[in-house]
Amino acid sequence: MQLQSAVHEVADMMAAQEYFHSRKWTDGLPIVPPTAEAVQACLEWAMVPPDHLVGVEPVRARAITAEKLAINAVMAGCLPMHFPLVVTAFTAMLQPEFLLHGCTSSTGGCAVLSVINGPTRQELGMSGSFNALGASDRATMAIGRAIRLALYNLMDVRPGEVDRSTLGHPGKISYCVAEDEENTTWASLAAERGVPDGASAVTVFAAGAPRQLMNEWTTEPAQILDTFVAEIKATMLHYSIWSGNFAIVVPPQLRAHFEGAGWSKADIRQYVYENARVTRGDWAKCGKGMVVDDRASDEFAALPSPDDLLVIAAGGPAGGFGAVIPPWFGWKSRAVTVAVGACLDCEA
Repeated sequence: MQLQSAVHEVADMMAAQEYFHSRKWTDGLPIVPPTAEAVQACLEWAMVPPDHLVGVEPVRARAITAEKLAINAVMAGCLPMHFPLVVTAFTAMLQPEFLLHGCTSSTGGCAVLSVINGPTRQELGMSGSFNALGASDRATMAIGRAIRLALYNLMDVRPGEVDRSTLGHPGKISYCVAEDEENTTWASLAAERGVPDGASAVTVFAAGAPRQLMNEWTTEPAQILDTFVAEIKATMLHYSIWSGNFAIVVPPQLRAHFEGAGWSKADIRQYVYENARVTRGDWAKCGKGMVVDDRASDEFAALPSPDDLLVIAAGGPAGGFGAVIPPWFGWKSRAVTVAVGACLDCEA
């Protein structure tokens, strides 16, 4: 397997850190030196040649090859068995509807959230339980970081360069979660988005920071959802009023109330679609009265349709907590789901 990338020689592990940092090839954290052997191991595990074209970013026409992705995956701490998920995530991100350039260059400061479904979660030791949106396990942390490092080095998405974020959020270090499929009766996110049973998949979503909420004072599904809806409406008023994909993360304590009452993910999506709405006049309550004009009664829905809500089963077993993850900017970017190993352009 012949690699095409340049070879850099350094004295030792510490010298490698300074060499990479000085060239802005890292995110500020230590990296694993991407030796030829480690890069080749990733490519062999994914069964792709170095020059395999993962995709082309449609705005800037940047070609992303498997070799370059593998280099960044090794740097991020990925093992070879993690690499197929990095390839799948980038395959999804490079679809035109995701608008990768827009969401990575915006002042809005979003990050790419990756949701993992299917057997690969157990094979890689991924946890959708405690600290699900944090450093829950090695695989999700490394895969999320690999996505970010590849954006740095292959698309110049560095702060002050392509990345024009005013604030950003910690998801820009790593933003990856495995759905807790074993501890729920619900269909997985991937299954609901058309991935066949038994297949593993990655859903990518241009997302803001998670907004944690709590309601442990009721067991009524509608009342629990009213708390999620209130958080979604707050996001619409405080950040962006435009509709798009939203995600909600439902841990076991709240999930049990939905499942006990026979509520499916589809029922949740329908309720949120019907109730997560604000009027333009509501803007006057949060310091934006100057843009209300004579359109105070105009209504805005958070979701264009019920199917645009991503419902994710994840989180630790205790506490009536949940989270709303807002979209970057309405329909500017759409969530994309791709099965691991899928070839989207094989007929081209």
